[in-house]
Amino acid sequence: MRLAPDDTLPRPQLPPLAAPATPEPSPEAAALRAAIRRLLPEIRARAAEAERLRHVPQENVAALREAGLFRTVQPRLFGGLEQDFSVLVELVMEIAAACPSTGWACGLLAAHQWLVAAFPEAAQREVWGATPEAVACASYAPTGQAVPIEGGYRLSGRWAFASGCDAAHWAICSALLPGGEGQPPQLSFLLVPRGEISLDDTWHTVGLAGTGSKTLVLRDCFVPAHRVLRVRDTATGSSPGRQLHANPLYAIPMLCNIPSCLAATAVGAAAGALESYLDMTSQRVTRGAVAGGGNRMAEFPTIQLRVAEAAASVDAAREILLRDLRARAALARAGEEISIEDRIASRRGQAFATQLGLRAAEALNASTGGQGLDLANPVQRAWRDVNAVGRHISLNWDAVGSMYGQMALGLEPKGQY
Repeated sequence: MRLAPDDTLPRPQLPPLAAPATPEPSPEAAALRAAIRRLLPEIRARAAEAERLRHVPQENVAALREAGLFRTVQPRLFGGLEQDFSVLVELVMEIAAACPSTGWACGLLAAHQWLVAAFPEAAQREVWGATPEAVACASYAPTGQAVPIEGGYRLSGRWAFASGCDAAHWAICSALLPGGEGQPPQLSFLLVPRGEISLDDTWHTVGLAGTGSKTLVLRDCFVPAHRVLRVRDTATGSSPGRQLHANPLYAIPMLCNIPSCLAATAVGAAAGALESYLDMTSQRVTRGAVAGGGNRMAEFPTIQLRVAEAAASVDAAREILLRDLRARAALARAGEEISIEDRIASRRGQAFATQLGLRAAEALNASTGGQGLDLANPVQRAWRDVNAVGRHISLNWDAVGSMYGQMALGLEPKGQY
């Protein structure tokens, strides 16, 4: 049934597409970027090892910790650098170009420093007070059970896809907590120390194989009330930790930030694939057993077009991600509300940037020929990894794109924002 004109819902005011001017990096951000870039050759050299181990090599974790990656968005109060989230996302893209699994897992460990900063002050002091370098992995699906008891909750169950858990000191587990009389359950994050968790090695995958995204197993673990964060509070930028840290960085809604690190892995992996493809193809000559044998592949128009498509896709994806992050940070600094429309626009950008990464990786991998089947070929590894990123529910284009379309058309948006 079609709506009569007076029955239509008002369309929301969509966020403008213009981005604030690209800021000059702070001295701390510039030094951090230089330190990370010095590590990239050795991280790239260990990419195959990460797949073989099925987790990030300890050498990578230690080097990135020493360089300061995990301090990027950590509060200054606890020894962090307190940089904008766009700084972290740029770093993740560079690391993922060298090794997507390292970019994904270590990028999330770094991003979760921002999420820990959303918890009540007592929890933050427990995490970082004696161990400022502590990091947390996370599992966002509420698959376990939390039972209220005096002073907190008893938590039991299994939480899958905990990327980087081998290197984590803490874990953030999601659960539905009772909402009180007549109230629905509250989706919440609960912080648990690594010593109270066992790992089930369930991570045997075709993509992002080196992320060590194993399953966390908890059995009747006590979580005090101060280690609980309601997702609703951090999703709207009104978390308890916001009162502790003056920097408006910590007032940005969670889903404007965290999924950008996931999408950054797809963009970085595609950029790394393009670099490897150019190295392999620019001087490659076709074999004489085929039509046109003995010709330089670089002279084939189809190859030239694949390179152009991949480069344009990577460039556009990078700009979308960083533009949205900087726009939200500018609103937060100005003390302005980050609206539902802004939040959904961020989600659209994250999912579409991932789609562009997929497009770039597919264009390159489809034209590598038989050599592209070799597991040592970095283009096929990036192709597998980007496809794995695209499987993440937070970046599913059908779900996120539909949510944006609903909002733009004046309907109630359904999804995570």
